[in-house]
Amino acid sequence: MQKPINRNVFQNAWVVPDVEQACMQWVNEWGIGPFFLSTYQNVFTDVIYRGKPGTLEMKVALAQAGAVQIELIQPLVDNCAYTDSVPLGQMGFHHMCVWSDDVEADTQYLAGLGYVAANRAKVGPVEFAYYDTRPLMGCMLEVVTQNPATVARFEQIAAAAENWDGRDPIRD
Repeated sequence: MQKPINRNVFQNAWVVPDVEQACMQWVNEWGIGPFFLSTYQNVFTDVIYRGKPGTLEMKVALAQAGAVQIELIQPLVDNCAYTDSVPLGQMGFHHMCVWSDDVEADTQYLAGLGYVAANRAKVGPVEFAYYDTRPLMGCMLEVVTQNPATVARFEQIAAAAENWDGRDPIRD
């Protein structure tokens, strides 16, 4: 059965009220790290929220836990896919992420199943979207276009986690 959606989940993500504090909790309680922290403000283009132009800004921390990338997200705007399922100031599981070869095809396929795009945006050559798959999975699904720079960055994050000694738990 051929489906347009890549079903190989590589990332699990949580929305958190304070990303640095959440990183340290993951480090101290689970030994997961190091986390790589980035702030995304005024960098996304073509932002769509629930079918209308929107804004999307956040702090993001990424780490690797075995085969799964951990993403911690602190939203910096009120109306976005993150706050649709996790109210501002609270913590909760938000999404699983898969690679996409064609975000538009994924959007059409998922819309046909009744799962709308909560957010879509671009940053440089990377396009991504969050679909409201909560009725099926209890969380959202993110698809992101795969490109060499993103893959290389994710490989660097995974390599940093191998034999990590606990030093420098939060990095830029």
